[in-house]
Amino acid sequence: MTLSARNNVLKGGIVISSLCLLICIAAFVRVIPVYSQMESGITLRSQGIFHSLFEKPLDASFIAVYICIAFSVLYSILTLIFIYFSFEKTQSPEIIFVAFFALSFAPEIFRLVLPFSRVFIVSPLYVLMISRVILFSRCFGIFSLFAAGINAVGFEAQRQRNVVLIIIVTSLVIALGVPVDIHAWDSGLNVLSGYKSMSRLIEAGVFLLTTISFFIAAWQRSSREYIFAGAGTVLVFLGRIILLTADTWAGPATGPVFLALGTWLICTNLHKVYLWF
Repeated sequence: MTLSARNNVLKGGIVISSLCLLICIAAFVRVIPVYSQMESGITLRSQGIFHSLFEKPLDASFIAVYICIAFSVLYSILTLIFIYFSFEKTQSPEIIFVAFFALSFAPEIFRLVLPFSRVFIVSPLYVLMISRVILFSRCFGIFSLFAAGINAVGFEAQRQRNVVLIIIVTSLVIALGVPVDIHAWDSGLNVLSGYKSMSRLIEAGVFLLTTISFFIAAWQRSSREYIFAGAGTVLVFLGRIILLTADTWAGPATGPVFLALGTWLICTNLHKVYLWF
């Protein structure tokens, strides 16, 4: 992918994320009044990385969930802007996939369809479609970050378009194939889907392989920058899980920090690697 084509993709991603952020801000007034009603009807707590620590001492709060969603969209736009200006004239085969990973956070805004369905009449078909869009974007995000890792170990950059196509098709197959129960949701405003344990195992495996790929790249190229990029992947993984599943105030207090620090480590160290190329 040429620099101009990549920069155009980044510009398009910034526009999409900005629109999602505007929707998130506009939705605030509409969804806040129904949060208290929804909190009283919680039957299933979200299963996040710190769930066992915070479920009992902290009650579920949909305001905290809304802030996590807002942070997700804000992370998407800020990261894309940062990548665009930092890599505008710097060629890096990995960075486009990091950008795709950041863009995958923007559709989290659609989680607000659940409180919106309490205010407006929303067809179950739309809820189903939106749930699959969220599932697709999450799969697309983790596979994109994995692609960044395999590019670091020497995958041919000329095949980027093929890799993107494979990621899209794979994510689409998963999103359409996994059963979704639109009438059941948890306290993180996530519609329940099937094969959850298997999905988490695959997701953790993908991030582990991504981290290992960056460490292998550090050994192959004798570049410590890839070690820091691998460490950033771990932080990104933790931050992502927190923002996507948190239902307490511990989520917005910790998730954005892990996510921002991890992304900064990945992007700045990739920039150092390709600065002189």
